[in-house]
Amino acid sequence: MRASSPPDSVYALDLSALATPDIAFYTAWDGDTLLGCGALRTFGDGTGEVKSMRTDATTRRRGVGQAVLDRIVADARAAGVTRLLLETGTGPMFDAAHRLYARNGFAPCRPFAGYVATDFNRFLSLAL
Repeated sequence: MRASSPPDSVYALDLSALATPDIAFYTAWDGDTLLGCGALRTFGDGTGEVKSMRTDATTRRRGVGQAVLDRIVADARAAGVTRLLLETGTGPMFDAAHRLYARNGFAPCRPFAGYVATDFNRFLSLAL
């Protein structure tokens, strides 16, 4: 992500930021091989944010991203989240992610939680 976007447009969390009580981190594995990951941040006001969704380029089109997103959505619902938000990048590197989110009903929305709109990001929302 950092290589594909200007530094002031990268909102990916590092490991220390993922280790907070308001974030649940999910991984998908095939034996000892990490296939993908994602996170759910809850804001406590009925909204949540999909964070740090990644799949290894060699495992794309195998349903890994869908499986991780399904788990995030299910856990968000179970936690009482009624609206999921996300910020993602733009450009060809993000095309697969855009298709995944569109297939799952995410629609464009305004920036949230202190994010700033640039040419290098977009914001999406899903009512649960």
